[in-house]
Amino acid sequence: MTTPTTFDLTSKIAIVTGASRGIGAEIAKLLAAHGAHVIVSSRKQADCQAVVDGIVAEGGSAEAFACHIGEMEQIDALHAHVAKTHGRLDILVNNAATNPYFGHILDTDPSVFQKTVDVNIRGYFYMSTHGARLMAKNSGGSIVNVASVNGVVPGFQQGIYSITKAAVISMTKAFAVECAEQGVRCNALLPGLTDTKFASVLVNTPAILKQALAHVPMRRVAQPSEMAGAALYLASDAASYTTGAVLNVDGGYLSV
Repeated sequence: MTTPTTFDLTSKIAIVTGASRGIGAEIAKLLAAHGAHVIVSSRKQADCQAVVDGIVAEGGSAEAFACHIGEMEQIDALHAHVAKTHGRLDILVNNAATNPYFGHILDTDPSVFQKTVDVNIRGYFYMSTHGARLMAKNSGGSIVNVASVNGVVPGFQQGIYSITKAAVISMTKAFAVECAEQGVRCNALLPGLTDTKFASVLVNTPAILKQALAHVPMRRVAQPSEMAGAALYLASDAASYTTGAVLNVDGGYLSV
């Protein structure tokens, strides 16, 4: 009996942003475990390298390249490096994001607004345009945008973050429609409440956590590793006819 190779990523080149910890790190590890060469990217080179060292220790292939996706020059540099070093890109996971403000929407400071938009919308957009162009030169590829359930149901006192994640969902569908002819698929992953440093205020505040879990049928917080399988599916040939999809990984939150 032939072993299915649907999830085989051997020879694939992948970028995962925000991959120095949490969901991004788990996605990077799983893509590498299935054969991809992963460019582990986040703001700090040393943190990226720590993830790379772990991947290599497990027999995988990876490299570190620091990139702050809120800075256009750094986006340019990352993609120039990939084009020069590898000559191709097969998978892009846009996971890096920011959520610097937790409070009433009317008190959103303009600087916080701009920072959130620069990373969560502009960063995803230009990472995707650069990535899709490189993918199109080699018969296509897969973009996976890590959005959030907050893009569908705004998180309380997370107004601007939720707005940017709604934009990511719309962006995903726009890229899916316009890049299909180039062989580029684009899909979104919507994590629910996950135990990461990013969500520590929610997870580590008992009153907030209790209220949040009341709306999650599975009645628990997800682990970062539970998001990685969905990203693997969307990145791989298992999803070869899937584009413009929004995959909820939320313990049933959006089903209530």
